[in-house]
Amino acid sequence: MDRQDVVAFLNELFPPALAEDWDRSGLQVGPLDRACRRVVVALDFDLDLARDLGAVDLVVTHHPLLFRPLDRLLPGTPLGEKLRLLLAAGAACYAVHTPYDIARGGMGEVLARYLSLASLRPLSPRGRLVKLAVFVPCGHEEGVAEALFAAGAGGIGRYSRCSFRSRGVGTFLPGEGARPYLGEVGQEERADEVRLETVVPSERLPSVLAAMKGSHPYEEVAYDVYPLENPSPVHGLGRVGDLPAPAAASAVVRRFGDALGGVEPRAVYGDLKREVRRVALCGGSGGDLWENALASGAELYLTGEIGYHQGLAASESGLVVVAVGHRETEQPFVGHMGGLLRERFPELMVVER
Repeated sequence: MDRQDVVAFLNELFPPALAEDWDRSGLQVGPLDRACRRVVVALDFDLDLARDLGAVDLVVTHHPLLFRPLDRLLPGTPLGEKLRLLLAAGAACYAVHTPYDIARGGMGEVLARYLSLASLRPLSPRGRLVKLAVFVPCGHEEGVAEALFAAGAGGIGRYSRCSFRSRGVGTFLPGEGARPYLGEVGQEERADEVRLETVVPSERLPSVLAAMKGSHPYEEVAYDVYPLENPSPVHGLGRVGDLPAPAAASAVVRRFGDALGGVEPRAVYGDLKREVRRVALCGGSGGDLWENALASGAELYLTGEIGYHQGLAASESGLVVVAVGHRETEQPFVGHMGGLLRERFPELMVVER
């Protein structure tokens, strides 16, 4: 397999289109068109990892190695040494930062599972829907619809395979060199067609369009794509959900810290004796989302770090906020990503750092 095969798998799970505007996720260093036998997964690309690359083909990190534009690259600096060793080893470095934080199945769900939260939803939704309308000759609409659904179209909330279909008449005049499915070159044709409409998450649009064209009988497919104001409810930063039963905030915090490997709270705002049922959480630096947590009806907000004044304002608004460490709340990325790669590519040697 090639490195590109691994990257394609990551992009399918955590679409790059979901990245925040300020983020620098994706390929950082090195080529992807080479064989891939050994992958290292790490939260950060640090010097110890750089000095121990050995026969590594691909490094998958959460945080990007290159984050801000460089105005100089000097030997002897930590960054210069990391890049020198990466290039010398012929390895590639790929970062899955905010796409992993935002996508369904990523950071939010991993952390929420530690508390068995139910009725889970994004704390700060990301992503948009588009409307796809395609004109299909009668008798072929089911095949095209199946291809669209399989590629990720047709989801509305808890419902899948959603579409709307209406019949009409299409007209076309095949020109010189055309190979029409119906009719002949130079003669105007009328065809009974179905207008097939469905919604598509914007990050899935390229794969859905490819599936549509591959399943459609026409040489030239007539279709429309409309941007929608509807937010996609699937992805977003953080998660909020309900505990199986009410519990003291202190007990919930203790359970969360134990799941993270025995982590103790770094900062507490509010009364930990308070009984809570709805919990919001966000790994890493989630201070800016405390108002989202409050608006969601959460009584307890767990995050990696939060500013003092943010925490004070949150507690005065009736929210219990606990910060347990930026790195500590993002460290689960390593084990989760390693497990995903082993399951999908059992022939790969996957090393977690």
